[in-house]
Amino acid sequence: MKTLHRHFKTTAVAAAIALAATLTLTTQAHAQTLKFANQGDALSMDPHSLNESFQLAFTANIYEPLVARGKKLELIPALATDWKQTAPTIWRFNLRKGVVFHDGTPFTADDVIFSLNRARADGSDVKTFVGSIKEIRKLDDHAIDIITTEPFPILAEVISAWSIMSKSWSESNKATAPVDKRKGIENAASFQANGTGPYRLRSREPNIRTTLQRNPRYWDKIEGNVQEVIFTPIGNSSTRVAALLSGEIDMMEPVPVQDIARISADKNLKVMQAPELRTIFLGMDQSRNELLSSSVKGKNPFKDKRVRQAFYQAIDVNAIQKVVMRGASAPTALMIAPGINGFQADMNKRFPFDVEASKKLLAEAGYPQGFEVGMNCPNDRYVNDEEICKAVSAMLAKTGIKVNLTAETKGTYFQKILSRNTSFYLLGWTPSSYDSHNPLFALMATPGAGGQGQFNLGSYSNAKIDELTKSIATETDVKKRTAMIGEAMKIHQDDVGHIPLHQQALAWAMKRNVDLVQLADNYMFIKWVTVKSATP
Repeated sequence: MKTLHRHFKTTAVAAAIALAATLTLTTQAHAQTLKFANQGDALSMDPHSLNESFQLAFTANIYEPLVARGKKLELIPALATDWKQTAPTIWRFNLRKGVVFHDGTPFTADDVIFSLNRARADGSDVKTFVGSIKEIRKLDDHAIDIITTEPFPILAEVISAWSIMSKSWSESNKATAPVDKRKGIENAASFQANGTGPYRLRSREPNIRTTLQRNPRYWDKIEGNVQEVIFTPIGNSSTRVAALLSGEIDMMEPVPVQDIARISADKNLKVMQAPELRTIFLGMDQSRNELLSSSVKGKNPFKDKRVRQAFYQAIDVNAIQKVVMRGASAPTALMIAPGINGFQADMNKRFPFDVEASKKLLAEAGYPQGFEVGMNCPNDRYVNDEEICKAVSAMLAKTGIKVNLTAETKGTYFQKILSRNTSFYLLGWTPSSYDSHNPLFALMATPGAGGQGQFNLGSYSNAKIDELTKSIATETDVKKRTAMIGEAMKIHQDDVGHIPLHQQALAWAMKRNVDLVQLADNYMFIKWVTVKSATP
């Protein structure tokens, strides 16, 4: 300011400079608030309570893992500065020094050990992230050895979505166990948070508004300029689009497929589209002797492969792509997307859509007139999820299958299906490790210890897949491993263990002055977001 006064002596000029500075600061302060919306809320602030990508993506701005992902989904150091394998089952991690949680408590090895026990406790929905870990040995406050039950070469990839929580904060807030979404149980971690991440939780009003504030003591540089985040769930697609068009919000996702062209045509807005790594599929209860909701009594029709294949062949995925998704999907025969390690394009061949073949299979299985079955579907989780389920129901009706559809908000939907209180359901899955072992272990393997089959909600089971999944976890020869992945996927395809539908496309919309990084796993890191100042 002294320099300015030396060059500009008059009161008028000084006043003009002061006014310009005030306008600039005001504009920048306004620009540093990011207001964004999604069709559903993050159901909890507890990063171990629900393995749902939006909740994990939101809390990833508050909490951090040992190993994170960069802008190209590559592994990067986070709370661990480096790691190496010192023996077939031992991994040495050096922890970052000088890191503090939002309440000022230092981050140490004790927090990592605590977070392991918490992530595999009853009620945890992230057991698959730590299922390979036998124990963690503390070498000192900033060095640990992670011991795996068997050689596990993809350990770093698998734990990249496992958040570290504060031991002392969790204990003092009686939140040592995760929130159990299956039982509707809540604790302090549902509404409060204390991570090491670039943003801290300021306020939480479930289903209304959640606000974050930039962490002034963050250990790393924050590339973006966002100081405050205001997140609002807006379930109605038209209302969400209207909020963006009016300037009420700065960014939204997902964009309704029918509104992409309209938003793109607005000179003040832009749309970012890209393939997503998520696969949308249908699951069937193959465990109970009698389905929870069906006209068939005394037996379970889904235990018969002919019935599962009849359902599969009655569904026209190309029509769903064209009519329901308006081209914003890629039909698939696999439970993994291109871009996932182990994907083999030559295996991506579906059973043909054939209504008559479906009817014949149902008749051979003893259901010539079809039967009734209940179906569970979210209406605020995936792109056009309820519309997909309605289309599937209409297609199955042509074979004599009457679907009694229950479409509901994900808050009640996940509680129901994660408790396996379902006969027929729609789900989406993005492998957190970006490797085929993840869906094999979590979705296709027989439910068992350590998170195995935790999201195999219909309890599909094949001993050979279980054996291959175990071998894939330890195999280091890429050629052999890829061959085993292919064999396991082929068995699952032939069994019709699930019915894959498509990979949905990402569609985010925002004001033109918002720059961000769109990742194929649908995570949005606020630390990479810049809201440019508007012209005064």
